[in-house]
Amino acid sequence: MVDKLFSSDDCYVLTNKEIRELYKKYVNPSLEQLFGAFAAGREDVDHSEGVWIYTKNNEKILDVTGGIGVLSHGHNHPRILETRINFQKKKKMEVHKTIFSPYLAALSHNIAQLLPKDLDYSFFCNSGAEAVEGAMKLAYKYHDGSRKTILHSDISFHGKLLGSASITASKEVYFRYPEIPNTDSFEYDNIDSVKQKIKEHRNKSGESDVYALIIEPFQTLTLRQCNTNFLKELQKICNENGIILIFDEIYVGWYKTGTMFNFMGHNVLPDILTTSKSLGGGKASISAYVARAPILKKAYGNTRDALLHTSTYNGLGEECITAIEAINIMQEENYEKKSFHIEKIVKERCHQLLEKYSNEVKECRGSGALHGIFFNTDNLVISKILKLVPLSITKDPKFVPKLAAAAISDWMYKNYKILVIFSNTDEVALFFKPSLIIEENEINYFFDSLEKTLQKGLWQIVLKFASKQFSNFVNFGSL
Repeated sequence: MVDKLFSSDDCYVLTNKEIRELYKKYVNPSLEQLFGAFAAGREDVDHSEGVWIYTKNNEKILDVTGGIGVLSHGHNHPRILETRINFQKKKKMEVHKTIFSPYLAALSHNIAQLLPKDLDYSFFCNSGAEAVEGAMKLAYKYHDGSRKTILHSDISFHGKLLGSASITASKEVYFRYPEIPNTDSFEYDNIDSVKQKIKEHRNKSGESDVYALIIEPFQTLTLRQCNTNFLKELQKICNENGIILIFDEIYVGWYKTGTMFNFMGHNVLPDILTTSKSLGGGKASISAYVARAPILKKAYGNTRDALLHTSTYNGLGEECITAIEAINIMQEENYEKKSFHIEKIVKERCHQLLEKYSNEVKECRGSGALHGIFFNTDNLVISKILKLVPLSITKDPKFVPKLAAAAISDWMYKNYKILVIFSNTDEVALFFKPSLIIEENEINYFFDSLEKTLQKGLWQIVLKFASKQFSNFVNFGSL
């Protein structure tokens, strides 16, 4: 006998307790345990708008996560909602692979107008990892399979599919699945390291065996970015060796670090660009790789090869029309100006934070609307206590920084109704990555609340959190 099936209306009235039980039974019980360790995971959410989440108890939560990169426009931007509703009301055709799509065509055109030079050809898919894998395939096909090696940075995150995970060097992806062959890494922002790797990967005739090099000009998890001289020299070396240069701006694209794409602030040009996240305006699951004309035409520019890389969900109509509206909003409302304005305020507040709480705060790092706050945890009393605890979990050298960031994020949610996340990398940070529509008073509310939190004493907050939830959060971080 089949249990009662939930209706769409049923979903609106499910309680947090009921949802968590469903997670335990049908999603993943460990996820329920992990998220339930935090106050935010025990909340009954009703709706969201702008940078605010509203609970069923009529409380407002300030969301400074930016939806893990998705919500540059904030929650439920009215123009994006209206665009999608109109598309549905008019019963527009969503997908048909043998009929031309005006939405896919128009979105491709718009992106080409905004990107420099001949970055003209777009392929749309659903996730950042798909865009990366499509870019890898395009680069490999460009060389007709004659080259076998792809280079990536030793600090990188390109996705969690088998191919994209093979070129990911993030500690977040600690379990090694089967990998594609012939990958190698160079040191981030180190041109000598790149040169050495290219030198190592040559065939018997002395020609390069590297078909592509992929890098994030701004690395989101560590908040590090390449300097201009490195990127210019990198482009020059790739051109000289016939290597396809791929810039991964899945997260940071569309004004997250100031300019539309981070590479555009360095006067360099990739052969292929990957993008996603805020391209969908917070409502569409859409990503893309954008290729220079000579690359696309050589690889797929004939009727035999044109269908080598396709997808059922390539450029669905409503996804494309949403992205068109999202891009137009960013242009009309000057998101570049918004991003640099956020950066100015954040850097001022971070400077004050470092002056007032130098014992607690070690560093602030970031650009545009992507920032991290790093804490001093070496001298916390709890770190000395944990050395005596006979649990393997406490032997993680980053356990205390993770514990501190988790405790602060939970404290700020419970006491100031702020939703903030933290990183799960070698350098643990509390992230401030808000939507680009955030207002100055909302930014100041976050930093005022963080200062009040630190006034309570980092040690006391960490101890209180640890006493209640000791091990549930360790793998929580950059999703």
